[in-house]
Amino acid sequence: MLFAYKIITQSYFFAIKIASIFNKKAKLMIEGRKNQIQEIKSKIDKNSKYIWFHCASLGEFEQGRPLIEKIKTEKPEYKIILSFFSPSGYEPRKNYQFADIVCYLPFDSRKNAKEFIETVNPVTAIFVKYEIWYYFLEKLNKNKIPTYLIAAIFRPNQVFFKSYGKTYRKALGFFSKIFVQTEETEKLLHKYNFKNTLVCGDTRIDRVVAIANEKYENPILEKFCEGKKCFVYGSTWAADEKIITNFINSSPEDYVFIIAPHEISEQNIKNLEKRLKITSQRLSKIETLNPDTRLIIIDSIGILSKLYRYANIAYIGGGFGKGIHNILEAVVYEIPVVFGPNHKKFNEAVQLIKNEVAFSINNSEEYENIMNVLISDVNVIEKCKINANSYVNNSFGSTHKIFDNLHYL
Repeated sequence: MLFAYKIITQSYFFAIKIASIFNKKAKLMIEGRKNQIQEIKSKIDKNSKYIWFHCASLGEFEQGRPLIEKIKTEKPEYKIILSFFSPSGYEPRKNYQFADIVCYLPFDSRKNAKEFIETVNPVTAIFVKYEIWYYFLEKLNKNKIPTYLIAAIFRPNQVFFKSYGKTYRKALGFFSKIFVQTEETEKLLHKYNFKNTLVCGDTRIDRVVAIANEKYENPILEKFCEGKKCFVYGSTWAADEKIITNFINSSPEDYVFIIAPHEISEQNIKNLEKRLKITSQRLSKIETLNPDTRLIIIDSIGILSKLYRYANIAYIGGGFGKGIHNILEAVVYEIPVVFGPNHKKFNEAVQLIKNEVAFSINNSEEYENIMNVLISDVNVIEKCKINANSYVNNSFGSTHKIFDNLHYL
């Protein structure tokens, strides 16, 4: 089975190399790994103790981030090396202030694992969610380096639990402890005799609570939303924008909208402005707010998580594509959240739908129907507020619980 794993992973890495000829993301993956070990060697302080965090991409980073920052705050004697598999994680976070070294994870092989781990020589390794690379975990285990998996969440249909998944199950066995998000995941792992588990919840809750508690003032947006019903749309794609168009274009004058498209290229923003018939302004271009403006388009990155505080109702994009974006950033403000059908792999979405905080729609008609209910029914809104508050409070503290159980720090 290990031979099959080797063939599969090597074929995958070879495909990335071929794709790098014509694909920008694949090219970044290859170029970013060139001469990397030598660069790491030049940055490593041999007199320091390193904790190695590994994340697949940006989403996993956001789950690991609260723990990184807690360690740096409470255990400043440790240095952090942060690795990513994908450019979509590495590129935005390569200058992350709480990491001493940020790099790509070398492609998984015994040779690469040996070279990387012996160069870094971490006192502890922490992998996030379900980023499992056999040879790296094998080498960490062989070197007796405590290794943890945090924010883990598994489903029965994943390869770990298939008849042909023996190698992947063996890789899970290399972890010193697995910190899981849900009791369902813990039960699943126990079924396969993984007893080294602890239910801790989702670390992202700690992060979104911290963001919500940060002071944030934007006089333009505050004036824009004053006395109006405000709807915030986060990380929307073209498929999402098609769904929301009629609702926005036919809305009454006292409704205002903030849209943060996932893609902020000039052409995409022009397409959005053309589609939506109400008066709009781009946030970065506003010197004076036009009194007729009912739509502000966010044409920069980095502030979306703070914008939901202005919303009566939020819409989260991605649900008509590969999957929804972060809904917790909105839920923390105790408002209803709406998104498309591709959400079933996201435990928080499934739970919040059950709790009547989140609502999934399949088309524009369903979107308009649920919006009419959320706007007009105060009982639904009040129930949503109570349940969102309960969800956040019950999930808060995951980072602290994990930190207290990292016995090797």
